[in-house]
Amino acid sequence: MKINKDLIERNIISLKTIMNKEINRILRIWPQTILPQVVTTWLYFLIFGNLIGKKIGDMSSYTYIQYIIPGLIMMSIVTSSYSNVVSSFFGSKFQKNIEEIIISPTYNIVIIIGFTTGGIIRSFIIYLLIITTASLFSNIYIYNYYIFLISYVMTSILFSLLGLLNGIFAKKFDDISIVPTFLLTPLIYLGGIFYSIDILPDNLKPLIYINPIFYINNTFRYAVIGISEINIYTSLILMLILIIILIITSIYILNKGYELKK
Repeated sequence: MKINKDLIERNIISLKTIMNKEINRILRIWPQTILPQVVTTWLYFLIFGNLIGKKIGDMSSYTYIQYIIPGLIMMSIVTSSYSNVVSSFFGSKFQKNIEEIIISPTYNIVIIIGFTTGGIIRSFIIYLLIITTASLFSNIYIYNYYIFLISYVMTSILFSLLGLLNGIFAKKFDDISIVPTFLLTPLIYLGGIFYSIDILPDNLKPLIYINPIFYINNTFRYAVIGISEINIYTSLILMLILIIILIITSIYILNKGYELKK
């Protein structure tokens, strides 16, 4: 099969253009893209970790704030990567400039990678700021850097792709808040960030095992403090499967041009 070098070069230019646009957007409107997440997480550290945590005591041989830090890091990565892509993609869709990309020779996978990269970069910036904030409340160290890096990248990609799909299907600005409000927030709070599965009644424990956030949270907890209530490789495989499903779904929908080609 003959490789069209000119088309490949154009797609590389398209990828760089989308990535530069996403990075500039994040930095240009940082009071909206970065500051709120950092302030919210700081309040979690202050209220749950520092104030309430002193009343709760130790959990799994760690202070309460040390126990919840991995989950708070995970939560910030989930919400920042998701919100960045859904708002950016829908903004492009609302302004009609996404149509120019769709009808261009740009591969759909390039579009996906470009917007997903924006979610990864925003979540990384917020992660650095949150780690700095967390160090003010407790000693921070990473138990397994490899697992942490893999977990961070996979989580960012997973929820960036979910944000992309929400952005595609959204028909008005109110639609981009439906998934965070009615899906992500309940799953996050019921995913074991603030408590151990051991304190749950036996009749509720089976429910947490169908929550994907529970698996992601445990992977981060293992990477940061070295404890997990499930096999972390099961969590990583689950995330990989979900990523593959979302990539295939995104490519299929972009090929069909649903709500994009009018």
